[in-house]
Amino acid sequence: MENASLVGLSRQVALERELAVIANNIANLNTTGFKGDGAIFEEFLSTDARAGSLSGKDARISFVQDRATWHDLSQGPIQQTGNPLDVAVQGNGFLVVQTARGERYTRNGSLQINATGQLVTSDGDQVLGDAGPITFQTTDQKISISAEGTISVKEGANGAVSSLRGKLRLVTFANAANLQKDGSSTFAAKNNEQPIADQKSHIIQGAVEKSNVRGVVEITRMIEVTRSYQTVANLLQQQSDLRQNAIDKLAEMPAAA
Repeated sequence: MENASLVGLSRQVALERELAVIANNIANLNTTGFKGDGAIFEEFLSTDARAGSLSGKDARISFVQDRATWHDLSQGPIQQTGNPLDVAVQGNGFLVVQTARGERYTRNGSLQINATGQLVTSDGDQVLGDAGPITFQTTDQKISISAEGTISVKEGANGAVSSLRGKLRLVTFANAANLQKDGSSTFAAKNNEQPIADQKSHIIQGAVEKSNVRGVVEITRMIEVTRSYQTVANLLQQQSDLRQNAIDKLAEMPAAA
């Protein structure tokens, strides 16, 4: 296969990957706590696929290599819900949840109480406090969550007694780039990255953080990627036509005597 075709193919593979990332962002426009992704590509210089008559820099062929994806951890818009169990994290902190795969971290504050009285996410994962899972009593009323994450309730028949049910555990990371997505809105810490107690973020009760994906921007990116893919496809087709025309011309030449 000619170098032009190889280079074009590498570009198409990269564009296909970027399109998949964009499509996933758009699909999660309304996912609470979702953080958008971006694609990273780099130049790959090959010294093997080259024209033998060329030398120096001209001999190297540049390909496109899919390097990685990155997470946009910027704050999403805060939406008031009026649900006393919903919480939005203002700042860089994460809620800590216990999943079947281990401890995970999320910005999805759409919470509820399960059948056993435990505070859980919309996926059913236990929300962890400083002392472990947070459990409510059947007589608890008027749940209040402070900016620091302290959960208090009124209990008893007439709701006259105030009690504490725990404090939401908020953590941050020295290098958030080591977080890896482990679900639509949960992250796992990789490369021995350890959570650090977050003293700066605060909780907003009765609200959730929406997806930070900007729909107009993502749709614009999708159009640009689609057009770039079509441009490369046209170039490859032109290369194929030129090669076919050359073969046809050679076939018309009379054989040497």
